[in-house]
Amino acid sequence: MKLVSATRVVFAALVLLGSSVAQAHEVEGAREAADGFGDWVGLGLRHILEGADHLLFLLAVLLVGGSFRRMLVLVTSFTLAHSLTLGLTALGWVTLDARGTRWAEAAIAASILYMALENLLLRQHRHRAGLTFLFGLVHGLGFAGALREHGLGDAVVPGLVGFNLGVELGQAVVIAFLVPVLRILQRRPRLHSRVMRVSSIGLAGMGFYWMVARAVG
Repeated sequence: MKLVSATRVVFAALVLLGSSVAQAHEVEGAREAADGFGDWVGLGLRHILEGADHLLFLLAVLLVGGSFRRMLVLVTSFTLAHSLTLGLTALGWVTLDARGTRWAEAAIAASILYMALENLLLRQHRHRAGLTFLFGLVHGLGFAGALREHGLGDAVVPGLVGFNLGVELGQAVVIAFLVPVLRILQRRPRLHSRVMRVSSIGLAGMGFYWMVARAVG
């Protein structure tokens, strides 16, 4: 595959994902409550697949490559963090008003921007697991906001477990595709470097745009 063709494919994919996340946030609003554990799983699965900002953050985190073990550590760090704040918020131990939710969404966009800039400016990323965990806490607030939209009612435990399970299943599907692709790219350092730079520039631009758009309302 030629370098120009590869970078065009990556850029086109980022544009499509950017469009999908913009549309997903535009259609947010009051929704009907889920009925049963299976519905909660489905809602979590749908949210992670439609919530491209979460997936783009993971892409920014993993773009630099590394061993399979390192990628697993990064993904696990993100998973543990967003599961923690999702649980705390769903149980009412952490609360956000409308303004707080808006700033949490802006911070999610900022996390994409920051990771993309790191990809472009830094050669070493030894602290990335810790940063991924910290940003994952913020992403968990976004998941919690989506969970609240469907009204937990008395089904707090099954709703929380089912929704989180759906999120993890959707994330696992994406990671199962993404990691092998990144590993293949790493075997061709020149191609990997080009794809990482072009993708990170696109991610930084989208992260900055979403951050400003969400902060101002």
